[in-house]
Amino acid sequence: MQQPHVPTPGRAPDPNDPDTGVPGVPSAHGAARVLVVDDDATVAEVVAGYLGRAGYVVDRADDGPTALVRAAAHWPDLVVLDLMLPGMDGLEVCRRLRAEAPVPVVMLTARGDEDDRILGLEVGADDYVTKPFSPRELILRIRSVLRRTLPAADTRRLAAAGLTVDPATRRATRDGVELALTLREFDLLVFLLRHPGRAFSREDLMREVWGWDFGDLSTVTVHVRRLRGKVEDDPGRPRLIQTVWGVGYRFDPSGREETD
Repeated sequence: MQQPHVPTPGRAPDPNDPDTGVPGVPSAHGAARVLVVDDDATVAEVVAGYLGRAGYVVDRADDGPTALVRAAAHWPDLVVLDLMLPGMDGLEVCRRLRAEAPVPVVMLTARGDEDDRILGLEVGADDYVTKPFSPRELILRIRSVLRRTLPAADTRRLAAAGLTVDPATRRATRDGVELALTLREFDLLVFLLRHPGRAFSREDLMREVWGWDFGDLSTVTVHVRRLRGKVEDDPGRPRLIQTVWGVGYRFDPSGREETD
């Protein structure tokens, strides 16, 4: 299994070392609990070390069944989950975790395995980091995901086309029935409802919803497809989240059939 990139090999990371700091990003809110699931002891140790120095409480598991047991005993605020695990792979672990509660998941995947990354997003992972990775980047990604779990500054309820979204409680309903949305699906829906009728490129959505200035744009495509599957009458002919050819997507509260 590929190893993470350690900024200075041969010594333990120093939290005061500029190579390991995360400038411009607030420290972890409270003592958030992160479950690290990886069968490579070196990878798990490095990741756990960085998380601990960043102020997180860390649990570890080296296989899927153990991860589910640890999660049930002390439910985590976020899971760092390797895709390739013995016995039960990361996709199945993610499915089972998501069946219990909407815990955020950051998936670790091998470089170049685009299909696996997309599968991870399909089963509910909120983000992914490719191996070999920088632990500093992983901490940034974790903080970004956890920041999204905090109540938004704008907590006004939103309603359109049978959809109701409450950013304060992070609950969404369609025709009165609660929707089971992942962290990013919820954020994407909130953003679209706040900007009805306006077209956004995938780059716009990645920047505004994910907070990234660069990244794999298929992440946006997958989340739009998943969200359509939960809010559209016919996801194959979307009327609410419409494709604007050559641009990206827009939310049409009128629910008129696409004509683009």
